[in-house]
Amino acid sequence: MRARDTNTPDATTLALSALVWTLSDAPRAERLLALTGLDSDELRARAGDPSLLAAVLGFLAQHEPDLTACAEALDVRPEALVAAQRKLES
Repeated sequence: MRARDTNTPDATTLALSALVWTLSDAPRAERLLALTGLDSDELRARAGDPSLLAAVLGFLAQHEPDLTACAEALDVRPEALVAAQRKLES
């Protein structure tokens, strides 16, 4: 059993890690800002907001290659990112 199958971080930690991963690539970061209508100042100010973190995970879920790549980079299953989104939305 791989570590990613048993050691999934909590939803907020996972979403923050996904946000950092998303912002690490300039074209992906620009697409996030364009699609969400956020600007960099608002993103910084609201980085811990569960609704913003859920939106970031939703952004990744809408583009499966990004979702898969992020999951691999964070050593979790893609389903863990989707589950974290649901938890943050509730």
